[in-house]
Amino acid sequence: MLNELTWKIISLHLSKLKFNNMKKIVLTFSMVAFVMFGLIAQVATSKATDKPTAEEHKKNEQLRQQEMQQKTQEQQNQNAQANNPNAPVVTFDKLVHDYGDIEQNGDGRCEFKFTNDGKEPLILSNVRSSCGCTVPEWPRQPILPGQSEIIKVKYDTKRVGVINKSISVYSNASQSPITLRIKGKVYAQSAAQLPEKNVDNSGSPVNK
Repeated sequence: MLNELTWKIISLHLSKLKFNNMKKIVLTFSMVAFVMFGLIAQVATSKATDKPTAEEHKKNEQLRQQEMQQKTQEQQNQNAQANNPNAPVVTFDKLVHDYGDIEQNGDGRCEFKFTNDGKEPLILSNVRSSCGCTVPEWPRQPILPGQSEIIKVKYDTKRVGVINKSISVYSNASQSPITLRIKGKVYAQSAAQLPEKNVDNSGSPVNK
């Protein structure tokens, strides 16, 4: 009788252990499945976000085609003008402007003077800089033979460090593009050179 009761107790205990172990296994698998589902959803969302929309893709393709057409047109113009004996000839007074050492937030403006030494009017179709920190301005009207004009360039001197930027000049001249360059170095303002703040040290009288 005792042995039978003992076996029943042992069997009941073992069944409880098995139930608890199965419960733990089920919970573990559920947690793993939940985590995996979350990771898959996150990856899918990331891919959907990174993938450009149809409208963006169409816009990028249009921009790419416009750039290709512009480059093709420029190349055709260059080839045509190279074979034209009367084509405009651009002569710059200098191709490089050296700022030297310039103070931060100093005057970053310079000019490139040029002359049309050809026999036909000179037209500057575009002037591009290699960086957004360099902004060129150029004449849009035709420049007659023998006339001179100026390309203005402004460099953003907020940036401390070496200046080494290029400006490409596109035109209907026999030689196009022509590359201009600016160089120099921007050094930071010292504490002694910073503008002083006006502080009112006068105290108001205190009534006792």
